[in-house]
Amino acid sequence: MNPPNDTITFLGTGAGRFMITSQRLASGGIWMNLGGTQLLVDPGPGCIVRATDRKLDAQNLSAIILSHRHLDHSADTNIMVEAMTRGGHNQHGMLFAPSDALGKEPVIYTFLKNYLDEVIILDEGGTYSIDNVSFSTPIRHIHQPETYGIIFRTGNRTFSYIADTRFFEELPGYYEGELLILNVVFVEPRPDTGNPLLPTAHLGIPDAEEIIRAIKPKIAIITHFGHQMWELDPQNIARKMTERTGIRVIAATDGMQFSLSELDN
Repeated sequence: MNPPNDTITFLGTGAGRFMITSQRLASGGIWMNLGGTQLLVDPGPGCIVRATDRKLDAQNLSAIILSHRHLDHSADTNIMVEAMTRGGHNQHGMLFAPSDALGKEPVIYTFLKNYLDEVIILDEGGTYSIDNVSFSTPIRHIHQPETYGIIFRTGNRTFSYIADTRFFEELPGYYEGELLILNVVFVEPRPDTGNPLLPTAHLGIPDAEEIIRAIKPKIAIITHFGHQMWELDPQNIARKMTERTGIRVIAATDGMQFSLSELDN
């Protein structure tokens, strides 16, 4: 089954090792149907299960895009390539990923690369196209592995996905659009400890609000919640963010389907 045109489906909204292993919130990534071109962004653990539960057929995907190699963003890459290509019987599609996701410890098995039309390395400042959709990766984020956010452009829409990162002053200036999707893992930003094993390089609520005020989208959607965000109720957090920023903020829920037509209201 195809999701309706110009929709974004949040297969899961959980983030980080403890939330993902407990599955208090699902993981699985973001499925987009943009004018008939279907894309999968960051297929984390359980993506294949969440997609099939919602009768989303991976064979209709044109591409898989990874913002970075962490497990909560890439763990189901192999099975989604298998599903997308019907086990290699229908060779097609592309995989886009940063170079370190394809290097010494690649997120995809070598034999599966042959099932795809192309594997493309994402670079800072790069621009790419998939059928009627173009997207760019404007700036490398401050995150332990090589990480990029994405600006998507279709015939009549521009929107941004800001993936995992520590906030830095220049960040909002690299993104644009009428819709902004933000990974907000923490309630409050955490200081840089210098320990690469501690996952401190993520946005907190104050960071997200600063970004929203700077970009001024019509709607902002927050997702990718850590344990403290879950405990404080993302829906309540989004309501307060709306009040403070003057921009409508929605907290994604597992399985939520957002129609881009809402941007016209």
